[in-house]
Amino acid sequence: MQFTLQRLVSLTLVLALSVYAGGSDYHVGIGKADITGPAADVNMMGYAMLEQIVSGIHTRLYARAYIVADPTQDSNRFVFVNLDACMASQAVTLGVIERLKVEFGDMYTERNVAISGIHTHSGPGGYLQYVLYDITSLGFVKQSWEAVVSGIVESIRRAHANVKPGKLRVNQMELLGANANRSPSAYLHNPEEERARYQHNTDKIMTQLSVTNSEGRGTGAISWFPVHCTSINNTNDLISGDNKGVASQFMEKWAAKQSMGTAGGSNPGQLQVAGDFVAAFGQANVGDTSPNIQGAFCQDTGLACEDHSLCNGRNKLCIARGPAWPDNFRSNEIIAQRQADKARELLLSASEQVSGPIDFRHAFLDMTNVEVKKSQYTRAGRTCPAAMGFSFAAGTTDGPGAFDFKQGDTNGTLFWRVVGHFLHNPTDSQISCQAPKPILLDTGNAHIPYEWQPSIVEVQILRVGQFVILCVPGELTTMAGRRLREAVQAQVQPSWGNVTITIAGLTNTYSSYVTTFEEYQAQRYEGASTIFGPHTLDAYIQEFLRLADDMMGGRPTESGPTPPNMIKNQWSFLPPVVIDTAPIGSHFGTVVHDVLKNPYQVNDTVTVTFQSACPRNNVRTGDTFLAVQKLQEDTGQWITVYTDNDISTKFHWQRPHMLSSESTATVTWKIPEGTEAGTYMIWNYGDYKHLTGGTVPFTGHSSSFTVGKPKSTLWRALKQFKHKLWRRC
Repeated sequence: MQFTLQRLVSLTLVLALSVYAGGSDYHVGIGKADITGPAADVNMMGYAMLEQIVSGIHTRLYARAYIVADPTQDSNRFVFVNLDACMASQAVTLGVIERLKVEFGDMYTERNVAISGIHTHSGPGGYLQYVLYDITSLGFVKQSWEAVVSGIVESIRRAHANVKPGKLRVNQMELLGANANRSPSAYLHNPEEERARYQHNTDKIMTQLSVTNSEGRGTGAISWFPVHCTSINNTNDLISGDNKGVASQFMEKWAAKQSMGTAGGSNPGQLQVAGDFVAAFGQANVGDTSPNIQGAFCQDTGLACEDHSLCNGRNKLCIARGPAWPDNFRSNEIIAQRQADKARELLLSASEQVSGPIDFRHAFLDMTNVEVKKSQYTRAGRTCPAAMGFSFAAGTTDGPGAFDFKQGDTNGTLFWRVVGHFLHNPTDSQISCQAPKPILLDTGNAHIPYEWQPSIVEVQILRVGQFVILCVPGELTTMAGRRLREAVQAQVQPSWGNVTITIAGLTNTYSSYVTTFEEYQAQRYEGASTIFGPHTLDAYIQEFLRLADDMMGGRPTESGPTPPNMIKNQWSFLPPVVIDTAPIGSHFGTVVHDVLKNPYQVNDTVTVTFQSACPRNNVRTGDTFLAVQKLQEDTGQWITVYTDNDISTKFHWQRPHMLSSESTATVTWKIPEGTEAGTYMIWNYGDYKHLTGGTVPFTGHSSSFTVGKPKSTLWRALKQFKHKLWRRC
């Protein structure tokens, strides 16, 4: 009898565990698609520098879509899209939702689709519908917009086709040495007792939601961590995902190697991953963070300038430095690698399985006149029509602005007030509402040729079990994000228990920054760019609590006022490509400067220049402008080993002068560690435009060259010794 009872108890426990495990399964789909867009002539989005024009590719940009669905009610699902772009845009979101409704009906709508940008400052601009954000791109650039919209839709389409049973896990760990606060003086305006609760003036926690399939293999992960994608500064002209885009590449390449057993460090007890693992690095409360962790220094004196961001009264010379300064690309790789390493650690150690219901709420919100009521988490006040302060024009230490505006300016100057008033002269009530911000641009009251900044934004909450995503339409500072998370956590805890909450910044709509009320008083760049006035954060907290309350009560949320769709009203002054030509006696794809004849070694850079044509003729979505090919000695076949998406390659396109119809493309390949010895060749692919308006594809390739075996440690030591002797002589 005792033996039978033991067996019965054991069997009951096994069945209970099986039911628990089965009940915590979800249907999960993951998809990835190219959104790179035009690789020439278009202004980059982020630094707002007129002269920063795209001229090639460092890495391609992608949309990574994650669908989470309830297995018992498959229509109950949401989509989170992580976008290798500066931000999500209302124009893009409206375009995506419109196309999804045509293809999928009501399965994917604004209610359950979240599109979040990583905030790279090295991508093509012109895809937003508001005037202010498209000024430096010479207006709307349909080719940029189309690349992003179609890429997002394709990523969701692929995720939808890939929905399968899977499990979710959530994990958090501290990541140090990957971000710093670029406005520490503004952070100090927050109450001392509040600051005392935190060890750091930026959040150092990476939060990860990871996916395993029914076979227990890892298939994807989203890792949220707050750090600006400004490792590569405003002198760059190559499209790049910056530190988060490169972190995705690092982790996905690691997964591909690990799936083949070549990653190193794996063991039989370690989580196995799929070769097509999709790794997204999401943006969080990024507002006052920077990847330039050495701090800001004057270019002329070398003195620190972090507090006031001025050097001899000028802001242009106060520049923040990354970990490998002055090599921005190397600094970018370091910050990317630190994020990728932590994400891998989170993935391999994740043990907390997500279980519980799927739910979501979404609302459009007119932010121009929200009455905020006093509560435990908010102060009474009212939001304002959008306006930008003087310090907005000063830029940041990651990328200073023009004309030597100064951060922390609460007065403004007469000259720039007069200039700003040509746009719209702010009323006394607007001045009072936005105080102490001195208004440079009264954008909320400017309507010519169309709206300058959004009035209607989107707020959204996605929930799966004990994991909650707060989708915010802007850049919250560190303390602003902490307050929002704390308020929502306290609101839902009685009903949901302890949940893990992450902020997904720059989601669905972009409306610049969100500081705390106290930081706003400092009027540094972030405060001057908090467009709806000092009570912006409190308004968002109030509205997110309303959404959370609806979720807890099982009530639908009012959709709110519909934002304008101004795509058909957009102005564009970017001239088209008229014609491409090659010099007499040459043709497209001809090698202008070939490889060296000497053998190359690891860490050498191979450089080839081709006669080329404008990359805008064909953005080569899902394709490449270059290839590094290796000869297979046993078969005589050439195989592609690197493309324009690899960080070891760069594709740089240029004209001899602005109006020239001739152009060249220079391909560089820095031979990475681990490259096999052998014979290689560099290819360039493109399309030229002829007089009749059509385009014709072309190719070109270098001479073959050899990459030798890596030199031994002894050989390198002897070479260094010989170099030292030579210098002494």
